[in-house]
Amino acid sequence: MGKKILIDLEKYYKSRNFKADCSYYYHHVTALNAPDNWGVEKLLAKAAQYIVCRQCKRADCIISCPWEALGFNDKGILERYSMRCTSCKTCSTACPFGTIYIDILPYKTSQCDYCIGRSNGKPPYCVETDTQKILQWVDMEADESKNIYKISDYLLVLSPKWKK
Repeated sequence: MGKKILIDLEKYYKSRNFKADCSYYYHHVTALNAPDNWGVEKLLAKAAQYIVCRQCKRADCIISCPWEALGFNDKGILERYSMRCTSCKTCSTACPFGTIYIDILPYKTSQCDYCIGRSNGKPPYCVETDTQKILQWVDMEADESKNIYKISDYLLVLSPKWKK
């Protein structure tokens, strides 16, 4: 069992001013020398798509995309192919449940390397700089009875999950 980032998705949705810095070097830039570097947009998108997406059999979001930029992966989780996405937002409009959030599914995406290999075993920088404790550095595994779900080897999400 190794340490992972745990996102409290309910706490995030209730927060009005969430901010966490990020040490990842290759972030997209919104203005000259001002990186949109709040650190967890990719993690939030992964968590939301896993927890909130209804995984419709007739997925209007996928059908509506003129660039075929959305699809389900082998685990049934909705993914966006950023090299195809033009930010037309038809997927968000087409979703009958409103589960594709534009604020966490931007056109330009930054990646996350989970600060793997950070010196001295420190927690990821986003966890250190999150004052609201929406992000935590935990040594635990997924436990669906406690609404803790595994998104990847380095990411857990705490939130009630929609079930069919």
